[in-house]
Amino acid sequence: MSIDSYRDREHAGEVLGEALRERGYAGRNDVLVLALPRGGVPVAREVARTLHAPLDVMLVRKLGVPGHEELAMGAIASGGARVLNEQVVEQFGITDETVAVVAAREGRELARREQAYRGGRADPAAVGRCVVLVDDGLATGSTMEAAVVAVRQRGPRELVVAVPVAPAETCRRLEQRVDAVVCPLTPADFAGVGQWYERFDQTTDEQVRGILAEAWGEPRHEAERRWA
Repeated sequence: MSIDSYRDREHAGEVLGEALRERGYAGRNDVLVLALPRGGVPVAREVARTLHAPLDVMLVRKLGVPGHEELAMGAIASGGARVLNEQVVEQFGITDETVAVVAAREGRELARREQAYRGGRADPAAVGRCVVLVDDGLATGSTMEAAVVAVRQRGPRELVVAVPVAPAETCRRLEQRVDAVVCPLTPADFAGVGQWYERFDQTTDEQVRGILAEAWGEPRHEAERRWA
């Protein structure tokens, strides 16, 4: 399927789900779709629907360079996984102490989101399964790399990264770390994920909660009780 942009995250999820279906991931009883919140969750919902697979989340936080927060010097993920971009760390002369301060701050936000989205619910079993990691797009790929490290620790049989858009270079790098990368759009003039969406509004905590409650088959009041 050839595409040059997406209407919104739902459309991106439909396209990405179809790409995965064509690769043979639909209808398998071992597939687990894990979304990277927040923007990856509405994308992953459509992917999970297409694949007829369960949906859950993998919590990841970017470690931004102080003063240049949009630039990732690394990322952390649930379970204590951490990835550093040594090139960025060296380029900006970032000390171990600075990394520790930023990681501690983002770790607190990671814990908040873990409670906000999962409310104490147990992590899904990944041992022996095909785990499909989904986000709404990648730039440097640092957050996805942290997610890959974290999921590898859970013993999946197969690990797939699936995103609607990313630079080809980022995809090639990730291909060295996972079993497959599925990305329908790899533009040469990539400047940011949002430029490839007609609508790229911020996904809210409430939207994430609603999607997860629906995916888990929970009544809304029961989900709200867990999040309280």
